Amino acid sequence: MSDLHSPGTALSVNNVTKTFRIHQERASSLKQYLASGGRNRYEEFVALRDVSFDVSEGEAVGIIGHNGSGKSTLLKCMAKILTPNEGHIDVNKKMAALLELGAGFHQELSGRDNVFLNASILGMGRKEIATRFDEIVEFSGLGDFIESPVKTYSSGMYVRLAFAVAINVDPELLLIDEILAVGDVTFQKKCMEKFVDFREEGRTLVLVTHDLASVRNFCDRAVWLEHGRLVDEGSPADLVDRYTESMLADPEAAKTVEG
Repeated sequence: MSDLHSPGTALSVNNVTKTFRIHQERASSLKQYLASGGRNRYEEFVALRDVSFDVSEGEAVGIIGHNGSGKSTLLKCMAKILTPNEGHIDVNKKMAALLELGAGFHQELSGRDNVFLNASILGMGRKEIATRFDEIVEFSGLGDFIESPVKTYSSGMYVRLAFAVAINVDPELLLIDEILAVGDVTFQKKCMEKFVDFREEGRTLVLVTHDLASVRNFCDRAVWLEHGRLVDEGSPADLVDRYTESMLADPEAAKTVEG
């Protein structure tokens, strides 16, 4: 792992461990609570265990692994939505994240109002948002729906608006979860073209996806997680092949990927 302060490091993941408490049963009465000694029973689930790697400036990194391997948890830690129990993540670039459908949107507000709300959360000033508003709406393709409450939007409309806002805050580092999979084919193509533009401009992308072809063809490097641990990192073609072989050798894991 490279020195945090060395030039060319956009993001550094350092010995990150993240755990969650899964409660088995909660006391339903005061009597049960006192009988348990005032404690609710729980198990500790380790979502990430001692994960470390760096992402260089201008690099496109794909994070692969079956469902439950810790990919989305890792991305949320990178985005500062979750805090690791151990270790730390250092972000050295202006970041935007597309992690959950409609995150940061207010259901009762119109698309227009949510553009201003979401963009301000991502650090843009009102004047700058107003200057870029037409460009955001044009990219989203929502047209007159921009004046409708977002609670009336389909999942695809959510994604299109969220992505249009995120790319227009001019992030130097963009984190993307599987949410683009809900968009239509035309919009996905539009997004991939934007990703190519980002790479040519020297921006950094971190992508979580089950689309192994995208990782193989688009990414510079891949990171493979398995049960919260870093299996390996390196050439996308090599890791995708090895990951695919492991899935074929374990039919139950392969079902997890598809499910």
